[in-house]
Amino acid sequence: MNDPKTGDILIHWEETMKKLLKLTSAVALGAVLGTAAVAQELYAPNLAYRTGPFAATGIPLMNGQADYLNMLNARDGGIGGIKINSEECETGYSTEKGVECYEKTKAKAIVTQPWSTGITLQVLPKTNVDEIPILAPGYGFSPMADGKVFQWAFNTPSGYWDAASMILQYLQGQGDLNGKKIAFLHLDHPYGKEPLPLLEKKAGEMGFELVPIPVGLKEMQNQSAQWLQIRRERPDYVVMWGWGAMNAGAITEAVKTKFPMENFIGVWWSGHDADVKIVGEAGKGYKSISWSFPNPDAPVMADIKKHVVDAGLSQSNEEEMSGVFYSRGIIISAILAEGIAAAQAEFGTAEINASQLRWGLENINMTEERIAELGLDGMVPPFSTSCSNHTGHSGGWMLEWDGSKFVKASDHLMPDTSDYAELIATKAGEYADANAPWPTNDACEG
Repeated sequence: MNDPKTGDILIHWEETMKKLLKLTSAVALGAVLGTAAVAQELYAPNLAYRTGPFAATGIPLMNGQADYLNMLNARDGGIGGIKINSEECETGYSTEKGVECYEKTKAKAIVTQPWSTGITLQVLPKTNVDEIPILAPGYGFSPMADGKVFQWAFNTPSGYWDAASMILQYLQGQGDLNGKKIAFLHLDHPYGKEPLPLLEKKAGEMGFELVPIPVGLKEMQNQSAQWLQIRRERPDYVVMWGWGAMNAGAITEAVKTKFPMENFIGVWWSGHDADVKIVGEAGKGYKSISWSFPNPDAPVMADIKKHVVDAGLSQSNEEEMSGVFYSRGIIISAILAEGIAAAQAEFGTAEINASQLRWGLENINMTEERIAELGLDGMVPPFSTSCSNHTGHSGGWMLEWDGSKFVKASDHLMPDTSDYAELIATKAGEYADANAPWPTNDACEG
């Protein structure tokens, strides 16, 4: 041990080890020291609903989400070299079961995905205490757009008030809405009531009459009373905030009562291929606003087929994979993955925690170039988030049923966020006051 060369080797080894300890990337550390240094997984549970009255719409979404993350695990070894555990906790879309799932999974979770506006509203105050980000893409409480107030909640890439804004813009493009009547057919549930504050505001400003028509959970499949009211009211347009069995029930009734399908528009959760396939050609003209679109030729689809479908790891099928909801599931997991990757890069570690993921979700930048890099060509509009903007307001496309599938019926539409920025701030402030003391991110500059 007195050999000078041996001493040099030991000194060099100690210096090397010090450098390695300073490396903050778990992947780099694992490559040099072995897999024991690499974290086993990132736990990103999904509060799924493959059962219950909304299963028909939940299943393709969950399959798309799972297939994308399984593809990343198989193709890339996960994200940043660490695999994602997207274990599902079945809720059946029940708020009570959803809260139970949240409590069951929160100890290890870096994110919670409630998958119901009702569940989101229940866990919203809990996540502020537990400091776990909510990822609720395209759903949840609309004022969650205000990241200063709702620092742990994200409804990226587009919210319900964005949807209402784009639908009204599209309708206005068909002719002046002053003096027109719009029936608002909605699920009698927190989700269905979300756009009412903005729709009521715009009705006063634009001069149209808004006729809210609620559909109870037990009435979803038999809406004869609601469509009788629609026949009596003779609205110029029907705007639908439906979900699950309600969508198919409404579309079937619209065809039966000969309502002009070109004047029937749904939110993005009312644009499920299977719901319109029931009526086929008779549903031609039905529309749905959407922030996602299926592109079977997108490179990501080939990667999912190679690494997931051909490996027997998918629960989906070819028909479902061509639809709007499966592809939306892919986009949702891609958003989560981008948040994870951003956090890993910022904090120099693959094994990020929930707080670091919050930063990542606040710093997503989905440019056209990045969308192409991810192989998601044409499947989602560009958007970005910040500490104050937790929605991104990506905009979307008006989709139209052509008798067999949904096609794009508009160019990229953008919501007029200035139209309801004050409404977001007011409602966010009211929520914080009602739930005081409510911690806010006062360091956020915008």
